[in-house]
Amino acid sequence: MPAGAPEADDGYLKLGFDRLSGFKYLAPTDPVADGKSPPASDDTQIPATVKAWSGHKAVITGFMLPTKLENGKAVEFLIMANQMACCYGQVPNMNDWVVVHLPAGVPPVQDVPISFYGTLKVGAMYQNGYLTGIYEMDADREGEVKE
Repeated sequence: MPAGAPEADDGYLKLGFDRLSGFKYLAPTDPVADGKSPPASDDTQIPATVKAWSGHKAVITGFMLPTKLENGKAVEFLIMANQMACCYGQVPNMNDWVVVHLPAGVPPVQDVPISFYGTLKVGAMYQNGYLTGIYEMDADREGEVKE
């Protein structure tokens, strides 16, 4: 992970995937496939410096993968370090994406880097017993599309 505090952009921490993905995170075993192992519930693999970003305003740039559309706009999506999960079947590491919520929605933009500004949450997130991510953002606004 890069040394030093992240730069700021108008009060938002500039958190690139060099920082977000800069540590090893091993996802727990599948709770259905391995009924003997309860899902991991702690965040011991997340470094303290990364946990300290939780609750702060941040700007993150990556590739959008829409997960929920309303009226043709993406209201929930992933911002990912790269596009490999989209078309090539490579499963990204748990710290290679951020789940973003933006109730107003934005037109889906794929194949080009895009920035989002909002409040970052850091910590294990579960849905139906499955770990779904360790980063989540309540976005305020869309930033620059780098075409």
